[in-house]
Amino acid sequence: MNNIICLGLLAILILCMPLSGQSLNGEPFTHTFSIVAIDQERGEMGVAVQSHWFSVGSIVTWSEPGVGAIATQSLVNVSFGPRGLEMMKSGESAGETLSALLESDEGREFRQVGIVDAQGNIASYTGKQCIADASHIAGKNYSVQANMMLNKEVVPAMSKAFENSKGPLAERMLAALKAAQKAGGDIRGQQSAAILVVKTKSSGKLWEDRLIDLRVEDHPQAVNEIERILKVFRAYEHMNNGDLAIEKNDEAAALEEYGAAQNMFPENIEMKYWTAVSLANIGKIDDALPVFKEIFAKDENWRELTRRIAVNGMLTVSPENLNLILVQ
Repeated sequence: MNNIICLGLLAILILCMPLSGQSLNGEPFTHTFSIVAIDQERGEMGVAVQSHWFSVGSIVTWSEPGVGAIATQSLVNVSFGPRGLEMMKSGESAGETLSALLESDEGREFRQVGIVDAQGNIASYTGKQCIADASHIAGKNYSVQANMMLNKEVVPAMSKAFENSKGPLAERMLAALKAAQKAGGDIRGQQSAAILVVKTKSSGKLWEDRLIDLRVEDHPQAVNEIERILKVFRAYEHMNNGDLAIEKNDEAAALEEYGAAQNMFPENIEMKYWTAVSLANIGKIDDALPVFKEIFAKDENWRELTRRIAVNGMLTVSPENLNLILVQ
């Protein structure tokens, strides 16, 4: 009889939720699969998530350099994110933090949480009232958790994929998301995804310590889209490195970085453009001219930009070679 009453109350709770997706207590109703993880050797930790819900990254993913990472989901108590990070910042472990958060929450049986702290401690929880299929696996350096999944294979698939993966943490967490989706994923499908990675040791410079912060807010193939965006991010890492090399007048390094980016996205005009600029700057004007010609044919604005970067010193060619470029 008690189980019937509980199920009835849950049904009423769901039916009474406003169209905005908030519960009666203002809590987002976000069912999802996620992973929190740490790579001590690379000095990276973070969280990745996918859900059939708009902008899941804005309420599920929380991480702070030198502190830890948290995924708070199911019928979300969003405060678990900032409060949990504050507890770990004050010295509490992942396990102590999770216990304190749950103890303070009367709706704990509707919650699902995964936590990793900067020391590599893992803690996770799945409340009894999370909608099936709901479970979690806490392994070495990671926790995977999911609720409202199509089947019981999702969480084990995530665990196996992460354990068998190699490379940067973001790509390893992405492997877990892809495995979850391949195994069945959210029973309702896909909508949004996010990947957040920070350094395990804080330098006090957030702009350097927050390594990756990517979101797909609304897409029918959110996992594939976050994979594509992560690849774009890696390509633009090369672009940024190329920019830094130009600042240091290291044209050879700039050309190498821009070339690496272009190899990843050969049709990207911007990547082609800065590769051409680097070629011109190191004296390979004959190699640069056909690239400029192709770019100018697609968009005249790049020709005007070329005039401007010749003025500010980013394009360091002779007046004769500048004219050769501009007439392409």
